[in-house]
Amino acid sequence: MAKKNNNRNNNNNDDGKMTLEEAGRKGGEATAANHDKEFYEEIGQKGGEATAENHGREFYEEIGQKGGEATSANHDKEFYEEIGQKGGEARANQRDSNDNSNGKMSKEEAGRKGGEARAKQRTNNDNDDDNK
Repeated sequence: MAKKNNNRNNNNNDDGKMTLEEAGRKGGEATAANHDKEFYEEIGQKGGEATAENHGREFYEEIGQKGGEATSANHDKEFYEEIGQKGGEARANQRDSNDNSNGKMSKEEAGRKGGEARAKQRTNNDNDDDNK
């Protein structure tokens, strides 16, 4: 009786044809060899624009929520402290190197807007709770 080869590392199916995984890998390598960074930036831009045209605010809220939950599950308090510190330093350096004529909002404006958004979110959550 012939024994079927179940080795997942084998690059060919039992019929001698290339697996889908192997074809994808080879295609990706060939594409990478033929294109530069700008190519990938352009297709990424086009993909982002197409996604924005096809999805509304709820889609982005949902993927943002999922991403935040995944990140939270994989990182501890020190991670958030570190990225907060880096972000604050980068913002301070940006503010120090500019005279605020670059269109960037001040930290006061950012704080005000963040506070307003948070208050609106709380109000919406309270209204949702009342409607249950």
